[in-house]
Amino acid sequence: MSLRFLPASLCLAFALLAGALPAFANEQLWSLLKGTGLVVLMRHAVTTPGIGDPPGMKIDDCSTQRNLTEEGRSHAKLIGEAWRAHGIQVGKVMSSPMCRCLETARLAFGRVDDFQVTNARTESEMTRQVRDMRAVASEKHRGGNIVVVSHGTTIAAVTGITPGPGEMLIVSPQGDGQFELKGRLVVRGP
Repeated sequence: MSLRFLPASLCLAFALLAGALPAFANEQLWSLLKGTGLVVLMRHAVTTPGIGDPPGMKIDDCSTQRNLTEEGRSHAKLIGEAWRAHGIQVGKVMSSPMCRCLETARLAFGRVDDFQVTNARTESEMTRQVRDMRAVASEKHRGGNIVVVSHGTTIAAVTGITPGPGEMLIVSPQGDGQFELKGRLVVRGP
């Protein structure tokens, strides 16, 4: 059966299951984001692949961390340009305090309004970080959409989906620790 004969919602569901994201799904998500009350869980833009933070990494010293590449910086700027081109308002920008997340947020959205807990190094820190992100993703709020720039591992622990660099998962808070996944938004990099 051809996907073009299915309702758009079923096509989006098939695309999500297949890991593909056709252009029409992106346009539907941009339209959805023109409303308010959604949460966007965004993985930071591209860093050097296969390399973690070096030993002795310090949260307050970017020179000791794995940071964005030039491609990542360009991609973060492109994401921000796409938001502005679609006329999407951002109510609040939250970020992990890791430099790659802060830089992604600032290049894309021009600001960071609030911080998440630090990047998890222990199981208890990861548990807290996941709990805090789930609370943001599920708590109904008024006003503009909330963008949370974070790490793929944290987003995957909350949603069950591992986003690519710069990929955004759009969720609708339902309260009581629950949220509904509306889709995966990808702005193609340079």
